[in-house]
Amino acid sequence: MESAELYAHLHLVLKQVTGYIYPNEAELHWGLLVVVYPYLTGLVAGAFILASLERVFNVKALEPTYRLSLLTALAFMIVAPVPLLAHLGHPERAFEIFLTPHLQSAMAMFGFVYAWYLGVVLLLEIWFDYRKDMVVWAGQERGWRRWLHLALTLGATDVSEKSVALDHKIGKAITIIGIPSAFLLHGYVGFIFGSVKANPWWSSVLIPVVFLFSAIVSGIALMVIIYMLSCMLRWKKVDMPCLDTLATYLFYALVIDFSLEMLDFIHRLYEAEESIKILSQLISSKLFISLVILQLFMGTVLPLVSLVLFSPVLHRRALVQIPDELRRMMYWGVAILIQLGIFSTRWNVVVGGQLFSKSLRGLTVYKMELLGLEGLLMGGFLLVLPLFILALLIWILPPWSDKEVSMQEVAQG
Repeated sequence: MESAELYAHLHLVLKQVTGYIYPNEAELHWGLLVVVYPYLTGLVAGAFILASLERVFNVKALEPTYRLSLLTALAFMIVAPVPLLAHLGHPERAFEIFLTPHLQSAMAMFGFVYAWYLGVVLLLEIWFDYRKDMVVWAGQERGWRRWLHLALTLGATDVSEKSVALDHKIGKAITIIGIPSAFLLHGYVGFIFGSVKANPWWSSVLIPVVFLFSAIVSGIALMVIIYMLSCMLRWKKVDMPCLDTLATYLFYALVIDFSLEMLDFIHRLYEAEESIKILSQLISSKLFISLVILQLFMGTVLPLVSLVLFSPVLHRRALVQIPDELRRMMYWGVAILIQLGIFSTRWNVVVGGQLFSKSLRGLTVYKMELLGLEGLLMGGFLLVLPLFILALLIWILPPWSDKEVSMQEVAQG
C-alpha cells in the first residue's frame, strides 16, 4: 500500500476511534481468520465428545450419529489449522514448531496437541471402527474403490470374531483417551487467550472452561444439522428418539455453558477492577449487537426457551403431544441459532479483546474486508470447506446403518 493510501486508510480508521488509544492500536492484528480458528476446533471437540457418548457411555439412542460424528470431527480437524496458516506471513515455516519446540510458547505447543488429537485419537479410532467394513467392502467391490479400501486396511484383513472384538476393545480405549484429549484440544485454545494477563477481556481463569462447554454446545448443534440434512438428502426417515436425545444433551450443555458465562460476567462485576469502565463501554457500544443480541439473546436464551417448550427435555410430551414435524423444524432453528451464537462468542473474544486500548481510555474499530486473505469470502470458504471434505469422507467410508428405513418404504407400509 502506498504512503498516500496508507495515510487515507489510517485517517478513516482514526475517525471512528473513541477516546484515547496508542498509535499502534489503530488497526487490529487478529481478524476474521483467527475467529474461524477457535470456532472450527470447537466443532471438532464437540462432535467427538458426542460420539463418545455412544461408544463409552452406551447411549444407544445416539448410535445413528456415532460414525457420522467421527467423520465430521475429522473433516473439521483437517481444516482447523488452515486459518492460522493463512494468517501467518510465512506459512511454509509452520513445521518448524515440531523441529524446534518452544515449551514456553502456548501457540507453538498447540501444534503438538493438534498432532496428538488428529493422529493418535481421531485417525486411529476411525481405522479400528471401520477396519472390518473396509475388508468386507474390498471383497465386494471392483475397480479402484476395491484397491482403495484394501489399502486403507493396511494389510490387516483378519475379520475373525476374535480380531473384530479386539478392534472394538482398542477403539473403546482410544475413545476413553480421546475424551480428555478433546477437552484438552479446545480448553487449550481458551487457555491461549486466558493466559494473556495484559488483556483484562481475556485474562480469566474461566475462559478455558467456557470455551470447552461452548465447543460441546456447537458440536452437538452441528450434528443435529448434519444428521437431519443427511437423512433428507438420502430420503431416509429421521430417527426421532436419536434427535430427541441430541436435543436433550444440547439443552444440558447449553445450560452449563450459559451458567459459566454468567458466572464469569458476575465475577468481573464483583471484582470491579480499573478495566470495568472501558469494558462496559465496549459491551454497550462496539459489541452490543454481537454480544447482547446475537450471542446472548439469539444464540442462548432463545434456543433454551425453544428446547424447553418444544422438546421432550423436561418431559413435556406427557402433557402435550408435540408433532414430530414441528419438533424437527424447531431443532433446525435452534441448531442454526446456536451456531450463530457460538461464532459470535468467538468473534467477541478475538476481535472484542482488541477493540479497547491498553490505556483503558479508548476504543478502536474493526473493518472487515470482502476480498483478500483476511476477507469475508476467505472466512466463508474456510467454514464451508469442511463440509466438502466430510462429503468425500462419507463417500469413501459410508457411516450409514443397514437398519435405516427410507421414507419411500415408510410410505409403502
